[in-house]
Amino acid sequence: MTRLQNFLKKTYKRFLKIRGQPREISLGFALGLFVGMSPFMGLHTGIAIFFAAILKWNKISSAVGVWISNPATAAILYSITYFIGAKALGIVKAARPPSELTIHSIYNMVINTPKVIGILTVGGIILGIPISLVGYYLSYSAVRKYQEDLREKIARKKKERTRNKS
Repeated sequence: MTRLQNFLKKTYKRFLKIRGQPREISLGFALGLFVGMSPFMGLHTGIAIFFAAILKWNKISSAVGVWISNPATAAILYSITYFIGAKALGIVKAARPPSELTIHSIYNMVINTPKVIGILTVGGIILGIPISLVGYYLSYSAVRKYQEDLREKIARKKKERTRNKS
């Protein structure tokens, strides 16, 4: 098993062990996925935990969900959200990084930053909705099954202990 597979397996097992009701855990996770689609990398975790606290959803699972956007996935994710946002807003001429860094090119990047953030935000919302819905249902099913299996295991052990005492 590769390191990445091992890491993902451990993360999944830890996710299943988050305490709480499956609904609140899954809502927090879906919120994290949605926030992770925004262009505000570096602020994702704080934003997700803030809203999870207000909505009384699971804060830990919301923090886990934002990691859909991370240094390894950011370039692909932001390219897709930019493309979707530009299409949705009818923007034909896409912003391109400068071929060389000059005072003029830096000035143009700064001037275009709000436009680019707006495009990424619209694309993130459009992409974030279906991703968070799918994330909710998948995490809800997994957490509920894990918790039911754990309850059954505890009940079996309790039954065995009472049988052994008799």
